[in-house]
Amino acid sequence: MNGEHITTVYFVRHAEPNYMNHDDLTRELSAKGLNDRLLVTEFLQSKKIDIVLSSPYKRAVETISDFAQQGGLEILQLDDFRERRVGNGWIEDFDAFCQRQWSDFSYKLTGGESLQEVQDRNINALLNILKKYPEKNIAIGSHGTALSTIINYFDSSFGYGGFMKIKDLMPWVVQFDFWEINCKSIRMFNLFDMS
Repeated sequence: MNGEHITTVYFVRHAEPNYMNHDDLTRELSAKGLNDRLLVTEFLQSKKIDIVLSSPYKRAVETISDFAQQGGLEILQLDDFRERRVGNGWIEDFDAFCQRQWSDFSYKLTGGESLQEVQDRNINALLNILKKYPEKNIAIGSHGTALSTIINYFDSSFGYGGFMKIKDLMPWVVQFDFWEINCKSIRMFNLFDMS
């Protein structure tokens, strides 16, 4: 293996959303989130990004749109990179719900998704991207839970504890380096520590 044949994927967890909007698809960034997405632009500018993809959810697209516009790159939206569907209602005790899901990957509420389902569709989408864009540098707008299940797939030690550490960290970037479809390294970046 040498460095020339590596595909690097930067998953970008969205910046702070407007929590007053309870609709997952249209929830936009807050004023703070719109400002903090500039940290993403600054981080990605030196990474020689070839392709920009995103969850179709507005907060994910908005988080990487400043970078994409500055680089003249189109954002390709892929539905399978969307966040976990929680269920049919708003959950008040979200931490307890999350803990239950992380302890049982098959647990879900009515109308919602299990973490296994979220992981399966995100990993399938990622593997397709790796086959379609080998040896490219790729940025993908993502979400906290969806991204955490991707990390967990390649590193099973990342579970509920890891998720809780990043629960309020928005935006957040995780770099995966792949040799073909084999993950060789995972690096996590707290953009607030870098500015």
